Formats: sequence, C-alpha cells, structure tokens
Amino acid sequence: MSPTLDDGVKPGTPAGTAPGGTSPDSARFEQAPPGTAAPRLLQRLREAIRVRHYSIRTEDAYADWARRFVLFHGKRHPLDLGADEVAAFLTYLAVQRNVAASTQNQAKSALLFLYRVVLGIELPWLDEVIGAKAPRRLPVVLTPTEVRALLHELSGTMGLVASLLYGTGMRLLEGLRLRVKDVEFERREIVIRDGKGGKDRVTVLPENLMLPLNEHILRRRALHNKDLAAGAGAGEVWLPDALAVKYP
Repeated sequence: MSPTLDDGVKPGTPAGTAPGGTSPDSARFEQAPPGTAAPRLLQRLREAIRVRHYSIRTEDAYADWARRFVLFHGKRHPLDLGADEVAAFLTYLAVQRNVAASTQNQAKSALLFLYRVVLGIELPWLDEVIGAKAPRRLPVVLTPTEVRALLHELSGTMGLVASLLYGTGMRLLEGLRLRVKDVEFERREIVIRDGKGGKDRVTVLPENLMLPLNEHILRRRALHNKDLAAGAGAGEVWLPDALAVKYP
C-alpha cells in the first residue's frame, strides 16, 4: 500500500474530475494548511525547483503539468500511477488536445522532474515513454522594408519596446524586464541581466532610440514619484531574488 503524503492527493482517491479538466478545489494541492507538518505535492515541487534556481516560468509550467496529470487520473497520487498512465496522459495531449511537440515534451520533462526529484523515485520506464519529435521549420525573416512598415504602425510604450527588441536583439521578457540602471546612455550599451540560461550579456543601444528611451524614463520617473507621494504602498515595484529584503 502506497503511503499517504498528506499533500492533497491521496492514493486511491475516487475519480471526481473530468480528464484534463479543472475543479474549484484544485487549489488545495498548492499550499499546505497552516500548522500542518508535511507540505503538499505542488508546494514540494515548487520548493525543489526554487532550490535549483530554475526560472519562474519553468516553475509555473511544471506545477501546472503536475496538476493536470493528477486531475486527469481522478486525483490519484502519482505513486499509484505508472508507465501506462503517463503514456495515456501524453497521448491525450497529442491526440485530443492537439498540442505541439514541444508542449508534449515539456509535459514529459515535468513528470520526469516530479518523479525523480520531488518523489525521489527512479523509474526506468519513464525514459522509455515516447517523446514527440519536434518538426524543423524555417524561421520567417522580415525584410528591412517590412520591419520599418511594422514599427511605423506601433506607437507609445509598445512601439518603444518593439524597436528595442529589433534594434538590440533582446528577447521579449528581457525587454519587458529591462531596468533603468542597466541602460548605459553614455556607453550606448544595455546590460541584459539574467537572460536565457541565467546569463548576463551586453548589447548595443541604437542611437536613434536613445532620445525616446530617455524621454520614456523621465515620464516614468515622474509618475513613480507621484505614486510615492500618494503613499499607501503606491509606487512599489517587484524586485528579483532577495533585493526586496535588502532594499525595503
């Protein structure tokens, strides 16, 4: 008999949720009630990911796939499930949900992490579960004329972000997370922090974007100062890692 982990997913729990569906009480898989000794399954999963400093997007994706896997099999505990159940879930994603190959492989990676790292179980059969073969496609590359026409249709903050992405080679989230302190106007450089793979790099700041970017910063600084003057927590921003503790 498999042990009960007091994590909201009990071995042998009767099916009560449609395959692939969600239910209002699915949130109880996420956090353990105050005072309980054993953390719940998804809480343990998130803790294991954060200890390894994976990105927050990876954490959310893996937690979501673990939740879907449990709900798909009627809230049965993963310890009670095996190769057939994993294959059935991945087949459901490919056949009924028509997900992309990369999405199917991400779900498989999440289940690998759940079993091997969180539950501490080495399951040789999990490696043998067939993974989807991602098709190789040619990228769509716009001509300079098409890029100018596209940027001409954009304005305001979105236009500035799109121009930065095109002119600097930043990825979308890198551009959206860009901080004022990482913009070097004098050197005409932008320092990209915690990029793909957790690496930093430096890229060129295009000369034609220096003026609009500086004007945008001045407008945002004025708005930020106005929010700070309003008090009641206004003007607060999210800070990565432990900076919120270091700079309260």
